[in-house]
Amino acid sequence: RYHLMSLLCRSNKSPWVCLTCSSVHCGSYRCDDFVVNDTKLGLVQKVREHLQNLENSAFTSDRHRKRKLLENSSLNSKLLKVNGSTTALCATGLRNLGNTCFMNAILQSLSNIQQFCCYFKELPAVELRNGKTAGRRTYHTRSQGDNNVSLVEEFRKTLCALWQGNQTAFSPESLFYVVWKIMPNFRGYQQQDAHEFMRYLLDHLHLELQGGFNGVSRSVILQENSNLSASNKCCINGASTVVTAIFGGILQNEVNCLICGTESRKFDPFLDLSLDIPSQFRNKRTKNQESGPMCTLRDCLRSFTDLEELDETELYMCHKCKKKQKSTKKFWIQKLPKVLCLHLKRFHWTAYLRNKVDTYVEFPLRGLDMKCYLLEPENSGPESCLYDLVAVVVHHGSGVGSGHYTAYAAHEGRWFHFNDSTVTLTDEETVGKAKAYILFYVERPAKPAAEKL
Repeated sequence: RYHLMSLLCRSNKSPWVCLTCSSVHCGSYRCDDFVVNDTKLGLVQKVREHLQNLENSAFTSDRHRKRKLLENSSLNSKLLKVNGSTTALCATGLRNLGNTCFMNAILQSLSNIQQFCCYFKELPAVELRNGKTAGRRTYHTRSQGDNNVSLVEEFRKTLCALWQGNQTAFSPESLFYVVWKIMPNFRGYQQQDAHEFMRYLLDHLHLELQGGFNGVSRSVILQENSNLSASNKCCINGASTVVTAIFGGILQNEVNCLICGTESRKFDPFLDLSLDIPSQFRNKRTKNQESGPMCTLRDCLRSFTDLEELDETELYMCHKCKKKQKSTKKFWIQKLPKVLCLHLKRFHWTAYLRNKVDTYVEFPLRGLDMKCYLLEPENSGPESCLYDLVAVVVHHGSGVGSGHYTAYAAHEGRWFHFNDSTVTLTDEETVGKAKAYILFYVERPAKPAAEKL
């Protein structure tokens, strides 16, 4: 064996490299009977690279094999036994990004309102305006600018991912990033109020959608959708969008002066109704512990629409008396929405903190009749006032700044429980026992004329 220094002195010999020990040799000398003659010292590096590639290839193959096993395991975990046969659980959970259960519960509820969800899922995928895509036409303009984000686009992507059935959980990081950008109240990782988030979300979707789609006015697009006719629109903060067309209703607020009898009427649009739980039921805890009359959703609706005498802090400015007077107030529903969202006011402020009303409120899963709360019930059809439950948001815990949110939702005739990334099949009895915080009811479609006959 020769070292490199001795090799330099033997100019008449041809150098070679031992691939076993990586030593450099000259002439016909042997190294452990394994000799390769080559005049290029770079052969060692080539062989080493080849061995490294083989090792990487084996590692990649093993990684793909493990991933395949995980996917098969994930798929098997999403198979359910229904009526003795195996069926796929196509529902997808949402990963908790740090106290984001309030957002997950609302997103899962909205994703199961078919008319609302399908509208966004059918929108074309678009790119945001930046240096590379500045020439492309986009349908969202209201939320652009320095932030360069689109709530509509990220909301669309999230809805598309939730019912594809190819993953057990989806991470809504991009949507949450947009929420941070355009809704400063929800920045950070502290617990938030799910109802407050829902209102902000719907309001910002409504505002962004008012920008139109690829130069086509929003009214034209709504008219092309036969299910969103002009008679179903309710304008809030400007022109109508799919948000107001589905969730929008109109209240009539009547105020009567108790001194001169002057009546004042005002029409207010709404996206949801916030209902007080009557005070006589607030000490009730669970359904099994009820010792007296049980609080029902009808009790809460009746409390909302009953005639109420305003107290001293809410004196009405009477234009006839020219001063503030005692008065009464009553709400009527002038127009019902296609999706009726009812918020039970479970949190109320005391002198120092916000307490939770933990009363169980009984609610119907189907056939909620809203006709008796209408201003002109005689002008509505027999079935246009009936609503069926499609989703429920539940708050678990004692305070608004703590606890946990989950959701129940109906999809293709089956009820699911959405607990962040975990989705389980449930039944109507379990749903009916939940202490609801937000209820989503869908208008029952009218029967065809042939069926009525």
